[in-house]
Amino acid sequence: MMRLHNLRPRHGSRHRVKRLGCGESSGHGKTSGKGHKGQKARSGGSIRLGFEGGQMPLIRRLPKRGFNNAAFHKQYAIVNLEDLNAFKAGTVVNEQLLRESNLVRGHFAGIKILGGGELKHGLTVEADKVSASARGKIEKAGGSIALRDERTSPATASHDDGELASQKAPAAAKRRSTAKAAARAKSPKKKTPRES
Repeated sequence: MMRLHNLRPRHGSRHRVKRLGCGESSGHGKTSGKGHKGQKARSGGSIRLGFEGGQMPLIRRLPKRGFNNAAFHKQYAIVNLEDLNAFKAGTVVNEQLLRESNLVRGHFAGIKILGGGELKHGLTVEADKVSASARGKIEKAGGSIALRDERTSPATASHDDGELASQKAPAAAKRRSTAKAAARAKSPKKKTPRES
């Protein structure tokens, strides 16, 4: 009968530990597979990736051109739905509550809710981003979502754009008329030959 005290790993799944520095008869030679002397033969002697012995490394020799989005990348704290089951029904789950319960730690641009797992009861979730699956599951459980960074709706944006365009049109027409008048004043009048 299989008991906890007689459990063993599958035969062949574990190898014996390679014992280095035990002499020539150990099967790993006099130098334990490290060759003769040098930096890499020493204890703790390793060379970092890209190091070229003091020579100017390739990454610094190549010219840097083009746009890199890394400086503008925003990192969000990820919270799955299954983690929200720790809160009681009807709770307003925001960043402060998530940090107090240690579900979010560190510095982030915002909170993103993903649809991992199932939500057992309705909650009011305040976050910066919510995936489509998470939104469906929250609403199905009777909860609601409040996005902290609400963008302006397309209807409002188009209305505002129309107002701005109507305000700019008279000013633009006035500028054009004054420019034409100035051009007319500067241009010399052509002399017409007199009729004989």
